[in-house]
Amino acid sequence: MFKVLVSDPISDQGIGLLYEAQDVEVEKKTGLSEDELVAIIGEYDALLVRSQTKVTERIMNAGDRLKVIGRAGVGVDNIDLEAATKRGIVVINAPDGNTIATCEHTFAMMMSVARSIPQAYKKTVGGEWDRKTFVGVELRNKVLGVIGMGRIGSEVAKRAKAFGMDILGYDPFLTEERAEKIGVKLATVNEIAQQADFITVHTPLTPETRHILGPAQFAMMKKGVRVINCARGGIIDEAALVDAVNQGIVAGAAFDVFEEEPPTADHPFLNNPKIIVTPHLGASTVEAQENVAIDVSEEVLHILRNEPFKNAVNMPAVPANVLNKLQPYFDLGEKLGRFLGQITEGAIREIVINYAGDLVDVDTTPLTRYIVRGVLGNRLEGVNIVNAMHLAKTREVNIVIQKATAVTSFTNLVTVTLKTKAEERVAAGTLLAGYGDRIVQIDQYPVDFAPAGSMMLISHNDKPGIIGRVGTLLGSNDVNIATMQVGRKVVGGSAIMVLTVDKPASQDVLTELAKLPEIVGVRQFTI
Repeated sequence: MFKVLVSDPISDQGIGLLYEAQDVEVEKKTGLSEDELVAIIGEYDALLVRSQTKVTERIMNAGDRLKVIGRAGVGVDNIDLEAATKRGIVVINAPDGNTIATCEHTFAMMMSVARSIPQAYKKTVGGEWDRKTFVGVELRNKVLGVIGMGRIGSEVAKRAKAFGMDILGYDPFLTEERAEKIGVKLATVNEIAQQADFITVHTPLTPETRHILGPAQFAMMKKGVRVINCARGGIIDEAALVDAVNQGIVAGAAFDVFEEEPPTADHPFLNNPKIIVTPHLGASTVEAQENVAIDVSEEVLHILRNEPFKNAVNMPAVPANVLNKLQPYFDLGEKLGRFLGQITEGAIREIVINYAGDLVDVDTTPLTRYIVRGVLGNRLEGVNIVNAMHLAKTREVNIVIQKATAVTSFTNLVTVTLKTKAEERVAAGTLLAGYGDRIVQIDQYPVDFAPAGSMMLISHNDKPGIIGRVGTLLGSNDVNIATMQVGRKVVGGSAIMVLTVDKPASQDVLTELAKLPEIVGVRQFTI
């Protein structure tokens, strides 16, 4: 018999699967202190929590039988993931359970901003019968731009089609084939900004998506656009939105999330009659709360029974002999993925990983997970070494593993190729004694540099003076070059230079660089 402890209030209906299982005994003990949990946790194989219980390293160290911690929800801030990984305890959450709830809240906000429902309600209950002020717009025949076509964005698009809307979709993993399959026209963020009547965002908040709608995008929007954010605060530049509302570009906005929550009393959204706000209610439905409990209960059963599982947010135990051989390469693998993910244009269709040298004799699955996490982590939130493969599969990213015993010049070599419809990019890396992680190839060019910090990749024609011009321009803009590597195949042909700089260059500086003679392309990235 497996023993499961439920230490936070979770509905019995939500964890019904555990109660019904013949090999599981469930006990509910809520409101326990850390000391009380430490005293009893050694009896249990699994622990189920929401957000109240703080699962500390001390609690896990006392959990001699503990195999899995389930969080009935998305966030795992209350669980010490590093401690769980060290103890070989799998931590799982339920990222899918609130999909429909958030999707429906998005539509509620969209309808509300189209018809000014909260504003009309406020006037009506205040004793005013005002029909002239609140003339709304229909959704039918309007263009809806969906930025982020994951689970929630796809559900929003599906419902919008039923309302007779035309859908423009943007997602870094959305291919033309998949867009056509779900009835969405593939578009860039700027194309959505220019063409959409309604815009809703459903991306995670990452450095790439922060302020994805900013001053430049609002300036190109057509007058009368309406904007909805039920995803994460910070995806839309709040100050830029307020300016666009005041300028008459944005006719209305509806926000369920803020950059800082709760917002301050003087937040400009709270006193603007054209902006509707709710207090982060996207997942707040009875069904969603039960669904997350059901989802996590299923995964707990799979783990206890040693069956395949998903939605883990930390690394499962790896045999010591495998871990010892692969661990030195984990950091290199993730850096290779992060680097390629930032320099490759288009929706990623395939990741090809080639292991050569001594690495062919060991199960490289854990290392593959680090590489895939590095690739996906640039564009998705919450990617980890356990769920990376699952997330790649759900986004129809094919992963190909190849192994070769022969290596030229290097004892071990990891080569990663990213394929999109637009291009194919390659990077190879190795470990050098005394030097650590090194990237030794970019596309067809041999290089040798440590992937770390703020960096630039500049494609250019190999002509005299180009390096000097780049250095002079960066120096005049207070961007100091720490290291420089140049790669070329033949004298006078195409070439690349890789720069490590003390701080990222501004977009204006990158634009100036791209205009220099013989410069073909400039990409800035951070590792």
